[in-house]
Amino acid sequence: MKPLMVFTAVVVLFFTSCAKKSDYKVILHDPDLYSRTVYELNRVVMGNNFSPVVASRNYAYATVAAYEVIAAGSPKQYSSLAGQLNGLKTIAKPPLDQTIDYEYAALLAFCKVGEAVTFPEGSLKYYTDSLHNIAVTHGMPADEISNSEAYAKAVVGSVMAWSKKDNYLKTRSATKFAINDVPGRWVPTAPLYGEAVEPHWGEIRTMVMHNAKEYSVPPPPAFDVKNKASKYYKEVMYIKGAGDSLTHDQAHMADFWDDNPGKLNVTGHLQFITKKFSPPGHWLSIVGIGAKQTNADFNKTVYAYAKTAIALFDAFIESWTAKYIYNTARPETVINKYIDSEWRPHLQTPPFPEYTCGHCTISAAAAEALTSALGDNVAYTDTSELEFGIKSRSYKSFRAAADENVWARFYGGIHFHNSCIVSHEYGKIVGDSVAIKLAMKK
Repeated sequence: MKPLMVFTAVVVLFFTSCAKKSDYKVILHDPDLYSRTVYELNRVVMGNNFSPVVASRNYAYATVAAYEVIAAGSPKQYSSLAGQLNGLKTIAKPPLDQTIDYEYAALLAFCKVGEAVTFPEGSLKYYTDSLHNIAVTHGMPADEISNSEAYAKAVVGSVMAWSKKDNYLKTRSATKFAINDVPGRWVPTAPLYGEAVEPHWGEIRTMVMHNAKEYSVPPPPAFDVKNKASKYYKEVMYIKGAGDSLTHDQAHMADFWDDNPGKLNVTGHLQFITKKFSPPGHWLSIVGIGAKQTNADFNKTVYAYAKTAIALFDAFIESWTAKYIYNTARPETVINKYIDSEWRPHLQTPPFPEYTCGHCTISAAAAEALTSALGDNVAYTDTSELEFGIKSRSYKSFRAAADENVWARFYGGIHFHNSCIVSHEYGKIVGDSVAIKLAMKK
């Protein structure tokens, strides 16, 4: 927790030193502060070892809570998602006779939901306390502080009540995935040999899709390593050949989009885990970069985060449903057993079935949603991996980044090329559904 507290202190000192007393709006209405707040949740998620799918749930509900606050404060520009997202019937409305700072309330609602959806309550208390101190020391009237905090609490209550009916708690006690060690089926891989991650995620309530199987992907190529002319065998040899001859840029591309939240490193008898932002955390970092690049104001920044997080959430459900329907083996498993027992992929193989590719699915979905929020052809440099020792990469658009991700997972050696292509295609469909179906910005 100490690194997070240090970061929070830096944020508070930065904004405090740059503003005069009674300038609370300059600080609390700065869109960069909202992006920094999302980053704070990202750090907490990373520190608690949440899987990418569980992380997407934190981000989705938290960003929806913040969005509902700004929609209530700017009803001429933004529409509530109540009645649009599955199961979300009503959201608490603000009292008409009270002065509320909606930006401050949005920050609080984001933090309160972000921690309460999965974490023990209070995980972000140190951060919300710092926001309260900014409001007090920089001149927000006491009644406005009280009103804003009360409204944030009311919205949090509405969103939390909605979240508790999404089947998440039910899946916590669901049966573990039964490994069927037959040719072509998924089995755990070295060095972690971990249990299958979230095999029941397809049972989670979607937000925009009608259900988890609304966009059913086609079956993968049939397992066949005996017939060298079969599509499956060609896929196997294609990824093996690519892994055996990676260029420096291809390796960097794979590392950049790795986003493994908990890589197990083994050196002799020494084992240790290195952490990074997971795929949804990486894409939320891109939202912040894109919002700043396009000079989005506070409300538009909140809107962009919410729309992207909703797409990420549904895309994970779409992909994870397919993963446990088809239950396909990873390239490493097949190559080691039938072709080369010493072969290793460039990236560490994650503990869940291969088809479909989760990262390709959610990246395509996020790119579509983010493009609809901030615009097409937004050129940017993604600096989000610098803190993990990985050089930045630049893109002509959000869609171009998602296109590159298709190759990154292939070059990483953890997904067959066909899987990456199909996953990208269906991720775009999910992202399009979010962009088209949701009436958010008027």
